[in-house]
Amino acid sequence: MKWPLLLWLAILLGIGRPAEAHQVNLVTARVALTADRIVKVELGLKGSDVDRLIGTRAYDAKQDAVDPAAVEAAGAAILAYLDTHMAVTGGGTACAPGSAAILPDGDGIVYRNSFACANMAGDIVYRSTVLTEKDKAARQVMLVAQGKSESQALLDADNITVTLSKEPPSLSSTMWRYLLTGIEHIFLGYDHVAFLAAIVLWARRLMPVVKIVTAFTVAHSLTLSLAALNVLVIPSRIVEPAIAASIVFVAVENFFSRDVDKRWRLAFLFGLIHGFGFAGVLREIGLPPDAIVPALAAFNLGVEIGQIAIVALMLPVLGLMDRITLVGRDEPARAARLVYAMSAVIGLLGGYWLVTRMFEA
Repeated sequence: MKWPLLLWLAILLGIGRPAEAHQVNLVTARVALTADRIVKVELGLKGSDVDRLIGTRAYDAKQDAVDPAAVEAAGAAILAYLDTHMAVTGGGTACAPGSAAILPDGDGIVYRNSFACANMAGDIVYRSTVLTEKDKAARQVMLVAQGKSESQALLDADNITVTLSKEPPSLSSTMWRYLLTGIEHIFLGYDHVAFLAAIVLWARRLMPVVKIVTAFTVAHSLTLSLAALNVLVIPSRIVEPAIAASIVFVAVENFFSRDVDKRWRLAFLFGLIHGFGFAGVLREIGLPPDAIVPALAAFNLGVEIGQIAIVALMLPVLGLMDRITLVGRDEPARAARLVYAMSAVIGLLGGYWLVTRMFEA
């Protein structure tokens, strides 16, 4: 999902891994600093982004794959772009690059190179404006390896450098970063917000909402953990349309049922599906090997904080609308036309996402 229009997906966690899906508007990177001050860089980009940046036609949208021959033909142009927008320096001086490689990687390309910084004094810094110079919403997710330690970093239009030679981040800073990522993901994951909105539209008491949120939390925490740890992984081409279908189902059900008390069952069932969607972020960003459990817990907690905040904002607004529509009644009641109108809008959005995701798959 993009960030800010969706959010992060796709990071290559190691040199030589098999081809994986790449996310539009996202660069994934693995940067390793060795003891002899050699920096090994591997970048991954979506084929459609390569075409947009370079002006090539290597990506086939129908096949969701790049043409290896077209990638080879565009190799020089891709390298020229990366040389302009990516650099490794030692003490402010460019480190000597090795022989770069541009390889097709499923639906994208992979760039590999090494930089010799042994003769450079001072901090070793990785700098990149790949994608961000074209689109301020683009991001670059990095796995930074130094010796036996690994950490994550995020580059954007305002943050374009990472100092590789400094001490790795503390456990508390790592957890804080994953907590914020979880909060941001739920707020910017418009399909998840739409689902939460649709499922509580008829709610006028707190307890049914508590049951719904708890069931959704338990369910997606389970599948999020299993998928993020690679225990059980379902392809995004199945998960993303299924999430859209869950939105349509709940929105349509609002026209036929007002029984919110039993909706925790639906929340649990669909929460299992949404958990695989949440896991897409973590699987692609990567979990720090030395803090897998704390980072996973922090991300999950961030998702819950965002989720509770969304519901907490919705309920007072719905309650206010109940009182505004109070006409000739002693007690406010949820106006059916309000729920139907909102459900129709959410259902149309879900239907649009369903069709586009099925077509993309």
